[in-house]
Amino acid sequence: MAGRKRPFGRVRKLPSGRYQARYLGPDNVDCPAPCTFATKRDADDWLAEKQVELRAGEWTDPDAGNVAFGAYAATWIRERGISASTADLYGSLLRNHLTPTFGRLAVVDITPAGVRAWRVARLDAGAGPTTVAKAYALLRAVLMTAVEDRLIRRNPCRIKGASVAPTPERPTATVSEVDAIASAIQPRFRALVLLAAFCGLSWGGLVGLRRRDLDTDAGTVRVRRNVAELHSGKRLIKEPKSAAGKRTVSVPAAILPDLVTHLAIYAEPGTDGRIFIGARRATPRRNHFNKLWRKACADAGVTGLHFHDLRHTGNTFAAATGASTRELMTRMGHSTARAALIYQHATAERERLIGDAVSEIVNKARKQDPDSIGHATGTTT
Repeated sequence: MAGRKRPFGRVRKLPSGRYQARYLGPDNVDCPAPCTFATKRDADDWLAEKQVELRAGEWTDPDAGNVAFGAYAATWIRERGISASTADLYGSLLRNHLTPTFGRLAVVDITPAGVRAWRVARLDAGAGPTTVAKAYALLRAVLMTAVEDRLIRRNPCRIKGASVAPTPERPTATVSEVDAIASAIQPRFRALVLLAAFCGLSWGGLVGLRRRDLDTDAGTVRVRRNVAELHSGKRLIKEPKSAAGKRTVSVPAAILPDLVTHLAIYAEPGTDGRIFIGARRATPRRNHFNKLWRKACADAGVTGLHFHDLRHTGNTFAAATGASTRELMTRMGHSTARAALIYQHATAERERLIGDAVSEIVNKARKQDPDSIGHATGTTT
């Protein structure tokens, strides 16, 4: 009916012939459309969408998302209540991978196309796939909070699988390779290499060990703390991530003599003395040790093996013994079965042992019942 007042919002025709739409938000602040419309019908449709959002409680202030992503993300990290080492990782990802592209951009202006372009650009620039996956996961988490804060309606991070870091099969060292590296490295780190390989301990857990944690009579080592190195160079002594991380691991008797020798020559004295220290009596730093590690690998003729692969090696050895999932979880310090199951894949060596065991059962049965052979092959004996 002509002259009837519009129930929601206002539309007016501009001198250009296009149409402008606006409405009053819940806070009684005038909210204009971000663009003009070619037809009055288009302007009406936009107002109808806003009215539906208001009635459904899904309306967001169009100006709220104008906060810069860099500032918002920095606040997000501070307020997250995470450990110092995790905050350090997030800060590095933000600083090196996200801020250069999104730092000054308003949260509301980050688009799915922009996120896709950023990811491709980082990979093309040579950033590692794992690092890019972690940076994407951080971006998505920050923007999900922006959705919860009603700064934006939808999260623009919509790339399926982009936050999943690739997990290529890590190399597994043989016993002879481990022994060769342990013999080639500086003597004060021989025991560290052996514990990493045959007990599956991480770098942080190893350099955090104290004399009271190692019982050579019982043949056990207790993991109670980890040493984490931040990008600033600062080191933190912290508890393992989960209760399962605090554990007692059985030490193979084959390397106990090496541990006894190490304690007598290189470890710090006293029950609280550090087991692994450098030549200058300081806790070893990972970057310095990596240089020694690379040289030892080269001298031993072992290529493509990182120190962290020794943990993978130790876990693989443990799985090859036929240990159950729960036993592997306990030894590895994991609270879920996911990681343990990785090491329970069938290997050629394990399959051969199974085949030999079945063969032994068959041969034993045939000896007890010789006629079964003739029956199975269709021959007489």
